[in-house]
Amino acid sequence: MTDTAVAEVMAELAAREDPRARAVNEKHGDDHGVNLGALRAIAKRLKTQQELAVELWRSGDTAARLVALLICRPKAFGREELDAMVREARTPKVHDWLVNYVVKKSPHAEELRISWSDDPDPIVASAGWALTVDRVAKKPDGLDLAGLLDVIEAEMSEAPQRLQWAMNHCLAQIGIEHPAHRARALDIGERLQVLKDYPTPPGCTSPFAPAWITEMVRRQG
Repeated sequence: MTDTAVAEVMAELAAREDPRARAVNEKHGDDHGVNLGALRAIAKRLKTQQELAVELWRSGDTAARLVALLICRPKAFGREELDAMVREARTPKVHDWLVNYVVKKSPHAEELRISWSDDPDPIVASAGWALTVDRVAKKPDGLDLAGLLDVIEAEMSEAPQRLQWAMNHCLAQIGIEHPAHRARALDIGERLQVLKDYPTPPGCTSPFAPAWITEMVRRQG
């Protein structure tokens, strides 16, 4: 039954392939051409199906993996499964959805956060830092915020792009959420100048940490 379902989903994804969407996605490192709204519509129709999700993930196809992440049962994955999945998730969108939609809801999230954060693979490490951002915002008790700032100060400017982005997000989140560390977070951002010149559309907040922190604190009133 699952084989049939996998074939049907793959055929539907192939039918929804749009060369223009693929061209846009490939600029961001994502190798699929299916509109994300269409992907979500397929997942909504399929509802939660863990067995099908596992098979779609195994296909290795990026669009199929995105559907899998929407229809899976996050708490059904073991720690080792999630570790293997994050090491296979090389495209940005699959990596992002895996961390945000699945790992964050897993009972193994904290254990993986700790083990991933200093992984030699920068993409895996970026997943650990993304989980740390979540804790900084929602459950900071027990986190060594000063220690995190030490690591960011020492390593962020030379980190590979996706790891740098995650560290920068963590820097901004500490500055936004924790007034006692705000001055240091602003100072680190100003000295390192990471993402200062990143092109930001009108009306959007710059990812440059000092600008990001200042704007979000202003909005908090």
